[in-house]
This record gives sequence, structure tokens and C-alpha cells, in this order.
Amino acid sequence: MEISTDLLEKIQGSYKTFSKGQKRIANYVCENYDKAVNLTAAKLGKIVGVSESTVVRFATELGFKGYPQFQAALEEIVKNKLNSIQRISMATNRLDKENILNAVLQSDRDNIKRTKEEISQEEFDRAVDIISAADHIYVAGGRSCEPLSHFLVYYLKYIFPDVRLLDSGSLTESFEDIHRINEKDVIIGITFPRYSVDTVKVIEFSKKRGTKVVALTDSQASPMTKYADCVLYAQSDMVSFADSLVAPLSVINALIAALSIQNEKQVVKTMETLEHIWEEFSVYADKKEDE
Repeated sequence: MEISTDLLEKIQGSYKTFSKGQKRIANYVCENYDKAVNLTAAKLGKIVGVSESTVVRFATELGFKGYPQFQAALEEIVKNKLNSIQRISMATNRLDKENILNAVLQSDRDNIKRTKEEISQEEFDRAVDIISAADHIYVAGGRSCEPLSHFLVYYLKYIFPDVRLLDSGSLTESFEDIHRINEKDVIIGITFPRYSVDTVKVIEFSKKRGTKVVALTDSQASPMTKYADCVLYAQSDMVSFADSLVAPLSVINALIAALSIQNEKQVVKTMETLEHIWEEFSVYADKKEDE
């Protein structure tokens, strides 16, 4: 079953068919999905007064292969539906207040590990080929993803002659920037929960023009996936009201590395020119010479 943020509606639609114990599970999940997402099947059963096996059957009757997949669907709801105030409250309950640094670093490590296990090498290679073959490269990613967009564009400009960062602060200006976009171009869309409506609209517009779309997002639940020719999935997380985008940045680093290798001659030529410019105008500080 495809993980969907419509899980709560599915639970409510199936409510009449549930047993008494399953209805207690349904009530708790619908009212406390931000708490249920962190509960094991055994703990959830204990809270509502049913057995662990009843919780597992509840998940399978909803169409999931097991409780872990059901829990993953709950995680999608949490990422998409919680506002910033609710995120702070949830983070307060999740994080070890005595060692927040370690808890956050461990969470980022887990996100990178999951991304490594789940990302498709075939999709990654396709993304590299699509970007390399494009006449013009556009990058769209607003809100908390804006730093990722700037980082990607900064390095893509060392590899390709025509790379454009779309204005994330103005949807109108973004459409003006891509009014000539066509099937020979590529647009790279970056969005993670909470998904940026403006980014999705720009991607939709580009797709209608026949443009190739490379999406960097977190899951099939992302509204951008239905427009994408190629999707790179990376795990994101919430740390207080801030989004943790360490894993997406790692994927971007991998993209830059692969594109620079595939276009090595062009990159070397560009860097040779730039090194002379940087040296002439003292762009970088030299290391202090030993006295």
C-alpha cells in the first residue's frame, strides 16, 4: 500500500467495521497521532487497553503489511499536518533534554542512514544524465529549502553555463523567470514537509511545458512526485520548529560530485580560469607564512 497522508480519513471511513478494541485504537490515533507516531505496537496497545496483536491486526486491516509501515504513514501525517507550535511541543517530548546535542546528531545520522538504504541508484544516475543533457537548468526550492537551492545553484554554475535560481519570495517572478522554459530544459524541484505550495506550482507549470523534472523530496506523499520524471528521496526530520535537512544536503553533494565527474573537462577549464581570477583579486586569504 502506498503511504498516504489520507490515513486519518481512511481510518474514519473504516470505523464501522472495526471491533471494539480496534475502535479504541482508531480513536486514540485520530486524536493523538503526534503521540502515536512514537509508540511501538505494544505500547499503543497498553495505552488503549488491547493486546499488541490487536494493534498489528488493526494496521493490516487498513492495508499495511505490518505495524512499521502503518507507523511510517503516521510519520507522514505528522510531518505534513503539524504547525510550528505543535512541532515545538512534539520535539520537547521526543528529545533528551539532558543531551540535546547528541540527540539531534543521532537523528541526523539516522536520516542519512535511511536515505542511503532507500535512495535509488538508478534514479540518481538518471538525474545526472537529465541534468547534464539540458540546455538550461532551473532550480526551485523555497521556504526552509531555500538554503539547499542556493547551495546547489552555487556549485552547478561551476559546471554548466546556464543555471538559474528561481525567486522563492515571489511566485509571479518565478513564473516570469520560466516563461520560456521548454522540453530541452530541466527544473530541479526541492521541497520537504511542510511542502511549499509555490514550489509545487512552479514544477507543475514547467511539466506542462514539457520540461524534464528532477524532484528532491522525502516520500511518495510529496505533491511534487506526480510531476517528476525522476525522484530522489531523502529523509528529513523536525528539530523543534526547524527542519533538519542534513540528508537532502548529502544527496545534493553527491549530485554535484557526479555531475562534476561526468563533465570533468568543462569543470577543469572553468576552474583554471577562476583560479587565475581569484589569485589576481585576492579573493581568498592566504595561510599565514611561518615567521
